[in-house]
Amino acid sequence: MSKKIDPITFAVIKNAMDAVVDEMAYTVIRTARSEIVKDVMDYSAAICDRHGQMVAQAKTIALHLGAIPEAMTSVLARYGDDLHPGDAIVLNDPYEGGMHLPDIFMFVPFFQGGELEGFCVVICHHTDVGGRVPGSNASDSTEIYQEGLRIPVLKLYEGGKINQTLERIIGINVRLPDRVLGDLKAQYAAAQVGLRELGQLFRLHGSDTMRVYLAELLDYAERMTREEIRKWPKGTFRFTDYIDDDGLSDAPIPIQVAVTVHEDHVSVDYTGSSPQVRAAINSTLSYTNSCTYLSVRCALKGDVPNNAGVFRCVEVYAPEGSVLNPRIPSAVAARALTGYRVFDAMLGALAQIVPDRIPAAGEGGNTVVCLSGQREGGAPYIIVDMICGAWGARPNMDGVEAITNASQNLSNTPVETLELQHPVRVESYELVADSCGAGRYRGGLGIQRSYRALADDALLQLRADRLKFAPYGLDGGMPAAVGRNLLERDGQTTSLPGKTAMRLKVGDLVTHVQAGGGGFGNPLERDPAKVGSDVWNQIISASYAHEKHGVVVDGASGQVDMDATRLLRKQRMAAG
Repeated sequence: MSKKIDPITFAVIKNAMDAVVDEMAYTVIRTARSEIVKDVMDYSAAICDRHGQMVAQAKTIALHLGAIPEAMTSVLARYGDDLHPGDAIVLNDPYEGGMHLPDIFMFVPFFQGGELEGFCVVICHHTDVGGRVPGSNASDSTEIYQEGLRIPVLKLYEGGKINQTLERIIGINVRLPDRVLGDLKAQYAAAQVGLRELGQLFRLHGSDTMRVYLAELLDYAERMTREEIRKWPKGTFRFTDYIDDDGLSDAPIPIQVAVTVHEDHVSVDYTGSSPQVRAAINSTLSYTNSCTYLSVRCALKGDVPNNAGVFRCVEVYAPEGSVLNPRIPSAVAARALTGYRVFDAMLGALAQIVPDRIPAAGEGGNTVVCLSGQREGGAPYIIVDMICGAWGARPNMDGVEAITNASQNLSNTPVETLELQHPVRVESYELVADSCGAGRYRGGLGIQRSYRALADDALLQLRADRLKFAPYGLDGGMPAAVGRNLLERDGQTTSLPGKTAMRLKVGDLVTHVQAGGGGFGNPLERDPAKVGSDVWNQIISASYAHEKHGVVVDGASGQVDMDATRLLRKQRMAAG
């Protein structure tokens, strides 16, 4: 830290910036209209400096925020000399800095004393942005033009007044204009909170001082990141994970990564990953970059600031024309699924570098269940439910269940909200016993959730994965159970593929069983008392304990037979 930087002032400004972005995030929740924003919490908030570099991010969707640099580059290229107080620039075009069409970025410039000093940034996943299917998030689209309204870099507000032309274009192209336009106004309201709080900070410390300290925030994060990387073993570390398929063919989709640790930075090369696919699971380069930055950040100590200073230490290469850097007009609506597998592949490589910090694979990312149709009277409804599930076991403790994937910060939609607002009944929402990967530390359990259609001719869209390739274990830990999709109709139960779209009849029951989290360490080294406790709590069965852990336990009482357990484990270890 420079001698010109006062450490107390630095800490005050750093914490103040964190508080500002979190207050922006709370404002979104308080003012949003749709469940996917206010209940699922699929949104993000950040602040960038006058150069467009992200200096603070809220405790929101981490996978969004690493995409800000490319989006900001597009904004500055279009309006760099034409930014004024009261402006708000929006975009969602994946080929102009965006990620996928439902995620609409909003950048609101901050001025102090007539000078541009930064930007308040809010990203929301919108319930619908038009296109061929409700929700605009189908995995079976084959080109971007099917996916909805593409918004290039445009001003939605100019001088504090809304652009009524753009507002009307958006409103007429989406199925639920009140919710979409309402959420856009929530984004604008959150940005206004950010402007107000930034104004107080700049008036308190002065613009010159704030510029120095915001630059130091970035340099500080970069220094801390480089300092940690210097301690990492040098070399190239590889890992490959797989997406089950793209939904249009049965071919698995490899995500291959090579992480090279240099003296004080890392380079990440995705050469060998699948070429771009026909279906909509291609990941835009901005999103691939974001997933990569996040993965490296997860391997760092917790006190490294979450800003663009970390990004300076990570070089990313994804071949053009690959599933991680597709060419236009490739479809990308379901790109999050690929992002989750990038995260898993990155953690698999990082586990070879810092094995004491990296968990086994989680459930594979959230499952998206989209149900849409018409209520009685003809009014449309759209449910976009994201099922969040399980973490893999960690190097020193068990995984966690019923929790957002580590790459996100989402929440499962409350059952009461779904049933109150839509013609659907949730008939099961529970943990799945025996779905965890066994290990010295076990993975988290997967989640099961069932939906009964109460309106005829509902359109079901499912985007799920890890039905074929199980979440991996680490250090001898076992993989978790894979997921399943089931349809119960007229008393008959059939399996559904991971990615599908179909019509439902009244009374149909759709069930998604999510994968669990992988295990960490040798399962035969797990404390028998913990195994017995898991059996007693119905996390695992007595047969699972016997087969996976070599523990003999009474299924009714959870009591462990220690003599029988020692003998069984001795036999297992002797057999190799």
